[in-house]
Order: sequence, then structure tokens, then C-alpha cells
Amino acid sequence: MKIEGFIVHLKRATARRAQVERLMADLPVENHVVDAVDGQDLGDEEIGQRYGKRLHQPVYPFTLKKSEIACFLSHRKVWRMIVERGLDAGLIVEDDVALDMPLFERCLELAKRACTGKAYVQFRISPVRGSARELAREGDVRLVAPEVSQLGTVAQLVTREAAEHLLALSERFDRPVDVFLQMRWVTGIAPCCVVPSGISDQSAEIGGSTVNVSGKDKRGPGERLRREWKRFVYRGQVRKYSRGWRAGEVQKQ
Repeated sequence: MKIEGFIVHLKRATARRAQVERLMADLPVENHVVDAVDGQDLGDEEIGQRYGKRLHQPVYPFTLKKSEIACFLSHRKVWRMIVERGLDAGLIVEDDVALDMPLFERCLELAKRACTGKAYVQFRISPVRGSARELAREGDVRLVAPEVSQLGTVAQLVTREAAEHLLALSERFDRPVDVFLQMRWVTGIAPCCVVPSGISDQSAEIGGSTVNVSGKDKRGPGERLRREWKRFVYRGQVRKYSRGWRAGEVQKQ
């Protein structure tokens, strides 16, 4: 298979450069550093062209931050590179993870088994939540299909067909990229996961997140409670739609 790696890196996050260089050395495929879209550089016109509310069901209950819009645009940038370079698949890695070698190499080899058609394979830091069906196994490494697609985009193997399909569907978007990827009833793609993944989180060691940092939370207890309730309700709707899609009850939008 023709696979290349893409390390998504925010240029102004200079504290992460050493970590990026380690990833470049460790990734077991030819790789490239991709300049992430910087939310600080996004203007209102560009945001308006890409971001719109209430595009899909269930309705996403929160307004996106600029950093979340930029993160989605960064992944779209890499999806386009996968297509334009004519790859079989692209290994997309965010710059705040470390690889446990050679475990990661074994995980990648198992992930390749799923790389047919519109395939999207996640390498997660945290355990898979909820029920999951085993698709393949190699020793203690398993490829599983969660009933509800998992959140997070720290590392993933994406086929060219999937990248092209996701690009077409996300010309405009209304929610974060990982939440968008949960909507199998929209995308027709049910991401699977490799467990264990062979990756770990290094964000605390290199200055924290570049997406979710928003300063001190000035929301009062009432507003925080309302947000948690909205999040709880939305997650319940995602579970319902996911189960309906698997049972053939939810028509693709």
C-alpha cells in the first residue's frame, strides 16, 4: 500500500517543534509536516463560507470556536493532500502524541487490513467507550467497530476514497471534525479503532492543547450546568441515530 504520514502542526506552537521532530523520526512511513490552519488568522468571510449552523440532524447545540473551525479546516487540508497525492491511505497524526514503538508498528499493520473503500481507522489515547464488535486480531492488538463512533482525532488512517468522500460532504460544516465523523448516518462511514493504539498524549508536557485553550472559564454555575445538560442530550441523540443507522432505520441525509 502507498501510505504517507501527515503531522498536523500549528506553526506558532514553537514549544512543540522538538516533539514534531521525534514524530518525524518515529513514524514508520514517509511523512510530512502540515501547517495547521490557525484560528487567529481566520476572518469572518472565510468562516461564513465554511461554517453554518443546523446543517445536520441532530442539531449540534453549541457555537464553534475559531480554534475548532481551524481544526476542521486543517483535517480537510490533509484529506485533500491524500487525494491529490494519489495515496492508498494517509496516516494523520496531531503533534501532541508520542508513539510506543514497536507496538505502534503492529497496530498500523492491523489497521491496514481495514483499508478498503471508504475506511477510517482511529488510534485512540483513551479506551473505546461503549460496546464494540471485534473485526480482526493479531495477538493482543484488536481492530474493533464501536457501536457509537468515538470522539478524538489524535491519529487516524484514512483511505483516499474516504478522504475524497469526506471532503465533498464537509464543504460546509456545523460541528467539530470529530463530532462530524460520528455522524455515520450522514457520511456512510463507521470509523473503527485499533486497541491498544500504541500512542500516548504528550500535550501536558509541551504546553497544553492548542484547540481547547480559551482562558479562564467565566461562565457561571447555571450556564455550565445548562451546557452539560445540552451535551448529555446530544450524546443520547447520537447513540439513537447510530443504532438506527446500523439497523437501517435512519436514512442517509
